[in-house]
Parts: sequence; C-alpha cells; structure tokens
Amino acid sequence: MKPVSRRRFLALAIGFPAAASAAARVTLSSEAYPDLVANQLKRAASPRDPSEQWVLIDDKAATLTLYRGDSVVEDFRPISLGRGGASTQRLRGDNATPLGEFRINRFNHDSKWHIFMGVNYPTPTHARMALQNGTYSQADYDAYFDYYRRHREPPQDTVLGGAIGIHGLGDADPDIHGRYHWTQGCVAVTNSQIERLTELVEVGTRVVIR
Repeated sequence: MKPVSRRRFLALAIGFPAAASAAARVTLSSEAYPDLVANQLKRAASPRDPSEQWVLIDDKAATLTLYRGDSVVEDFRPISLGRGGASTQRLRGDNATPLGEFRINRFNHDSKWHIFMGVNYPTPTHARMALQNGTYSQADYDAYFDYYRRHREPPQDTVLGGAIGIHGLGDADPDIHGRYHWTQGCVAVTNSQIERLTELVEVGTRVVIR
C-alpha cells in the first residue's frame, strides 16, 4: 500500500475497515449500537486535574501536543499516522491508527524506530465495541478479558491487532515522513522528537488520539 498524503488522509480519517464485509458489518451495527470510542473521546481531550501531564494526538492537524493541565508544554509537528487512515475500530492489517484514550505502558530503547513507547491498545472499550459490532465473538471477548486480568495489559494477537505506540523514524526517510502518513498504525515523530518526548512522559501517562 502506498503512503497516504496528509490531504487524502483527512478523507480517510473517519474510518478504514479491512474489507468490504467488515465495513458492512460495522455499518449495520452502528445503526443499533453507539460508537463507544467516539463517545469516550467527547470527554477525553481535557485534563483529569490541573496538574496532569497528558498527550493529545490530533489526526486531522497531524500534531502531537504535550499538556500540563490546559497549558501546552511542547508541540510536535508534523507527525505521521497510519497510511490506512484513523478509526475508532481498527482491525489487524488495515494500517489504521486507532482512535481513543490510552496509557503509555512500555518503552523500548532498542527499537528499529529508535525509541518506541507502547500504549495499551486495544483497550477494554475497543473490545466492548468489537463485541457489539460482531468483530469479536463472545469467546473472543471473554478471552480478551481473561488475558487482561492475568497480564494487566491487553492481548496483542486478536483481530483488533496490536503493537501500537509512538516512535521515532529510525532509518526511515525523513522526506517521506514530512509529506505522508506512512506507518502501519503507530504515531511517528522524528528521532530527536521521540528523544525529547521520552524525557517528558512516563509509563502511565495518558494519551488521547482523536
């Protein structure tokens, strides 16, 4: 799949199902069930308290902003997101960036992307929405929460995919990064920016992607 220009990305950002059958299933379900992640996002992009340090990633503006409360600490732009657009219900292999509210749950300083900071995708909200729209069976849903209870983190090998986070470029082409959304669903910044961001956030920092 070719990288997506930032202009075309805006048209894709409302959602990118992996296949036509999945698209039909989600469309039919949306008539009966609310989009749980979209509802969550209505109240997620604001601080939990005046001193909270949190991250807001805006897919339309292609920006990553670190806040303390309501005040901007640092702003990173442009960023690159998934070449499949952005969606509240990401599917494995669709190269979309999942929208929602997350927490940083790990750092990898030996990543091929220079530094990788993972987030806890898919969250329980994504799992509940997958059950209601038929992406998860009841058995899938039960297995998701069984894994979550045992490991205190979500499984990474379900139909919803995994290995989502914020990372640098590594050896990737900075020119491509400056012009296109090119990742497989993660959020990419430059190597110097990921180094700076690593100094400012920690495991547990809240990340909102909208």
